[in-house]
Amino acid sequence: MNPAEDGFDDGTVDPNTVGPNTRDPDTVDPDTVDLDEGETLTVQAGADDAGERLDRALARLLAPQAPDLSRTRIQRLVAEGQVSIGGRVVGDAAGRVNAGDIYTIHLPPPEPAAPEPENIPLVIVYEDAHLVVIDKPAGLVVHPAPGHSSGTLVNALLHHCGDTLSGIGGVRRPGIVHRLDKDTSGLLVVAKSDAAHKGLAAQFADHGRTGPLERAYLAFVWGMPEPRGTIDAPIDRHPTHRQKMAVRTSGRQAVTHWEVVEAYAGHGRASPRNKGLVKGEVRTEEGVASLVECQLETGRTHQIRVHMAHVGHPLLGDEVYGQGFRTKVSLLPDAARERLSGLGRQALHAARLGFAHPVTGETLSFESPLPEDLAALAAALS
Repeated sequence: MNPAEDGFDDGTVDPNTVGPNTRDPDTVDPDTVDLDEGETLTVQAGADDAGERLDRALARLLAPQAPDLSRTRIQRLVAEGQVSIGGRVVGDAAGRVNAGDIYTIHLPPPEPAAPEPENIPLVIVYEDAHLVVIDKPAGLVVHPAPGHSSGTLVNALLHHCGDTLSGIGGVRRPGIVHRLDKDTSGLLVVAKSDAAHKGLAAQFADHGRTGPLERAYLAFVWGMPEPRGTIDAPIDRHPTHRQKMAVRTSGRQAVTHWEVVEAYAGHGRASPRNKGLVKGEVRTEEGVASLVECQLETGRTHQIRVHMAHVGHPLLGDEVYGQGFRTKVSLLPDAARERLSGLGRQALHAARLGFAHPVTGETLSFESPLPEDLAALAAALS
């Protein structure tokens, strides 16, 4: 099974759910304009405005809607062709206003500020002149986004790599070829050179069909799935809860393969047939939880979490897709209940990553053991 990512995203929040046009109705005055957003405003000059300079008149006319819009900003908008009358671009901020003129002013969103380097510790698994492989901890956002302007992996990479990161991803995502969800730990490759970025992106887009791309995840799930299986179910935005994903016929194809690594009985009493299990040696009688390895043929947002919940085995610790399984917590051993209550995230780890070096062609393969929190959970479940 060759896992791959369509869109190179395996678990971040879809950008359509949050962004510069998202407002909090409790904190934003609906009668004013947030100048950080793209907006189109329309005003009409009156008789008292006739003969006045355009920039001065617009600053006054727009004040009720955009009180922070200065004459200097208006002059810049005129120079950028963002002011028009009846579809005709106005080219002179010093021109005179005529009574009855209707002006349309487009306020484009500002260019995003470049992230600042921050001395955030990183676990470097591999690094050369072209790329770096990171073992990302849970809780670390990959790149700046609304609500996370600093303290991200990108901020840490800028401190570690300086200006050697690939610029293909843009000012807010330098070097970022693929992503992990904030609360998913594990392996992630970052491009330092543009050549590496293009080569890695091509491998992810190819889904591992013609190359050695390999990505495997370890997930702790409720219940005991069949020893192995494939989920082929399309994923789309949830029809009512827009920050969630769901299996829907209107969605894009999504394929996940799973294989049970270990199964756990409740209250720490493992069936003798469960002891010392390895992949492919799993009983099918009921258990309270299982450790499964998941590999992807596609990379939809929250794919593993959505798919495993869809087949009745949501991830432990998943407050979004596993809420209906809270009653199963009582079946866990005491130590496991304690570990799970303090986990604070879905129990998902990107454990294996393999790809062809985009410049040398050498096949590289990396493994990451379960981090401390998930290793402790596994021990408590056993």
